[in-house]
Amino acid sequence: MSNEDTLELVSFKICPFVQRSAIALNEKGVDYTTRFIDLEQPAAWFTEISPLGKVPVLKTDSGAIFESMVIAEYLDEVYEPRLHPEDPMEKARHRSWIEYASEVTMKQFSMFMAPGEKLFTTRKDELSELLNALNGQLSEVGPMFSGERFRLVDAAFAPVFMRLELLGKFFDHGLYDTDSRLGQWSQAMMEKDSVKNSVSKDFERAFLDYFGVEKNHISKLINQGASMS
Repeated sequence: MSNEDTLELVSFKICPFVQRSAIALNEKGVDYTTRFIDLEQPAAWFTEISPLGKVPVLKTDSGAIFESMVIAEYLDEVYEPRLHPEDPMEKARHRSWIEYASEVTMKQFSMFMAPGEKLFTTRKDELSELLNALNGQLSEVGPMFSGERFRLVDAAFAPVFMRLELLGKFFDHGLYDTDSRLGQWSQAMMEKDSVKNSVSKDFERAFLDYFGVEKNHISKLINQGASMS
């Protein structure tokens, strides 16, 4: 495998798992292109390289890789700078919390899709519990998960906080205070160019179009916030 490989990231615009891979690519300064697809009507070429029918997929000159953190681990082995800690135990701890980030991501998605206020509140409380557990894991020094350096574990959580920051434009989700350690971590990640440039320019519109449908309770909160702004 050559560092001169042509890389193409197959994406769905609002997918947080794709965003993880994009952040890793951006952090390493690797040239790549992005191809957006319609997951509801995928092309034959996509189903051939994504046996689970999911994004992201990273196409290289030597083949295709699927699953976001497999892609991130591959990139970390091939391209500098290394985004995993060198210490085996610390690396394992980061990998454990990356897996935890996947659970947080899916819980957030279930909150977004909740059809009524009662279920929305239940999912929000569950998400809050998951986020609160991070307080005991974050470095006191900061600003990132384990100190000054941005790591793959930060890339795994950044999409979650980007979506919460977006919702914060319309209503107070109350999941963390901006001056808390979680809030400071979120702000530090959102200030990174690698995170800012990991989504399409129309990400906010695409996100609102997808989740802001009438059947989702979150659409009511967004519309109420928009009408008051």
